[in-house]
Amino acid sequence: MQCPTCQNTDSRVLESRSADTGKSVRRRRECLNCSFRFTTYERVETMPISVLKKDGSRELFNKDKLVTGISRACEKTTFSREAIIDFVDSIESQIIQDSNKDIKSSQIGELILKGLRKENEVAYIRYASVYRKFNGVKDFVSTLESLKGSSKNELASIL
Repeated sequence: MQCPTCQNTDSRVLESRSADTGKSVRRRRECLNCSFRFTTYERVETMPISVLKKDGSRELFNKDKLVTGISRACEKTTFSREAIIDFVDSIESQIIQDSNKDIKSSQIGELILKGLRKENEVAYIRYASVYRKFNGVKDFVSTLESLKGSSKNELASIL
């Protein structure tokens, strides 16, 4: 590993520990030339995953896009930033386990909806309204019915 200050490639490991819930190894190193101490992380390299879009195009899987979309759905809820990142990490793990190299964007959307339904009902409704392109109140009502198992009369009295 190259020292960030003197560019020497000789260093010794002072300490190693598991990081990122076991997905990486954090190593504390010391340069043998200048004695500068620095930290490195070692992770398993994964194959890039292509997302097949509805229009037929492909793009590389981008975890940040999921964080952004889910963060919008979770605004003004009790879902913390850390919980969102943990949630996205779990979605990413499922994608890596379930797919070879390609996954449809619709599959990612359904994984997110399935997870949000368990985690936060408000975020689920918000995400579903964008993902499923709700056109009006009827779409919200039918989603609320499926979420709560309520009758139309009960929901109509609420609305």
